[in-house]
Amino acid sequence: MSETAPPVSIPRTPRQSKAHNMVSIASGKGGVGKTWLTITLAHALANAGQRTLLFDGDLGLANLDIQLGLMPKNDLGQVIAGRLQLHQAIETCDDTGFDVIAGRSGSGGLANLASSRLTMVCDELTTLAAQYDRVLLDLGAGLERTVRQLAMASGTCVVVVTDEPTALTDAYAFIKVMHQQIPDFDIRIVANMVNSQKEGEKTYNTLRKACEGFLKISPPLLGIVRRDSKVREAIRAQTSLMTRYPNTEAAEDVMAIAQTLIADDG
Repeated sequence: MSETAPPVSIPRTPRQSKAHNMVSIASGKGGVGKTWLTITLAHALANAGQRTLLFDGDLGLANLDIQLGLMPKNDLGQVIAGRLQLHQAIETCDDTGFDVIAGRSGSGGLANLASSRLTMVCDELTTLAAQYDRVLLDLGAGLERTVRQLAMASGTCVVVVTDEPTALTDAYAFIKVMHQQIPDFDIRIVANMVNSQKEGEKTYNTLRKACEGFLKISPPLLGIVRRDSKVREAIRAQTSLMTRYPNTEAAEDVMAIAQTLIADDG
């Protein structure tokens, strides 16, 4: 991998709070299974006894509720419009045991949200985080300002990558920009949709070597999730993999990631 990512302008954003127990899930590009991983990880954490909140931070293409088969009465759009406070948009997903703050599906209107308004949402989310063991933020793909600002509210950022060259290049670009903005940011890597543990390690090592060579950092590997045909079936059924196929390889891999996060707290 070569240093080909274009420079990204990083304007100053309003000061906002952050929560140690908040984990943002990011990717350089779409199609790497980021939203599915976020949902499955939230379910795994809930199954392990952690009080978990799942926040749809994809302000352009929110779809957590669709993957979960939910029809939320309230969503983030109503919060942004000033009709609700953030805690009033929380809905419990009875099938999974975790809480959800849904985005506004099918609307890109929140993607250009002003930094000051998004800072207010981040501050409210940080306050809510005190009521949970873990808060997961499903970020939009890419390097947009809103994505970066939401990531900055979290204590840890998990970057999801596959073995596709574009996924690796775009993941590196995301890591580079976040490292420039927050040099000591806790960034970790998940290799998703790989055919084997060995392939996952190879994918991770490709990204790690680029980070070491150009950025002088070595983001650790959080986990490897093997490719599993049951994942697609669960998504089509709008059901969490942990509900429909809890004993599959992919479910076991995500549960291992959950246990690693829990062990870090200990």
